Amino acid sequence: MSFDLPRNTILPVDFVEVRLDPGPHPFERDNRQAIAENWSREIAANPALFDGTVVLLSALSYRDSRLVGRCHAVRYSTFMLWRSNRQVAGAEHAYAHAVLVAGDNALVAIRMAPHTVNAGRVYFAAGSFEPVDFRDGLVDVDFNMVREVGEETGIDLSGAARGQRYHALSTPSGTVIFRRYRIVEPADEIARRISAFVAAEAEPEIEGPVIIRHAADLPEGLMGHMKPLIEWHFAGKD
Repeated sequence: MSFDLPRNTILPVDFVEVRLDPGPHPFERDNRQAIAENWSREIAANPALFDGTVVLLSALSYRDSRLVGRCHAVRYSTFMLWRSNRQVAGAEHAYAHAVLVAGDNALVAIRMAPHTVNAGRVYFAAGSFEPVDFRDGLVDVDFNMVREVGEETGIDLSGAARGQRYHALSTPSGTVIFRRYRIVEPADEIARRISAFVAAEAEPEIEGPVIIRHAADLPEGLMGHMKPLIEWHFAGKD
């Protein structure tokens, strides 16, 4: 098990080859009691949490514009214990961001709802990879992006213009794989559509949309990994 990729720098990515290993993740296998004890504390603090299935990496490397890795399906309770101590050897997290670009070049992010783990935090609509995001054992990053944006905002990105390639940013909190998705409507109209979707949901995952109009337009609650992505976009990088 190894993690071999540059940290804290944006990397161009032409191929993502992260494979789902059917075996148990060693972190989950070796920490069952600690996972159960931590989960009891988590749900006592937030009864809205659900112990579903996500994936956790056991290896990830970057070579020749390729991200190559291995992950395992784990319970969300396992992820939450790992999240409390991200320095655990042999386990890391990867997730995807559809960088939603409006017709006026503004970015449209979201603020998470109060009942969620990341309550009040601002980032692009996203969620952890799940087994449904894999095709023939390999992660389908764009499927995950379209699925998560649709579930959280009601915006269908399946017909949106996509950036030429992926990029990745690896930090101590995890590795984000991102790609621009462009929608022709201006940011205010996209935000209006998202707000209408949220208002119609019984238990929305997000509080609402957040428009970012320039590189210095950094909203309160912005997740740490977002600032480099915002600067990258407004610098016109690709």
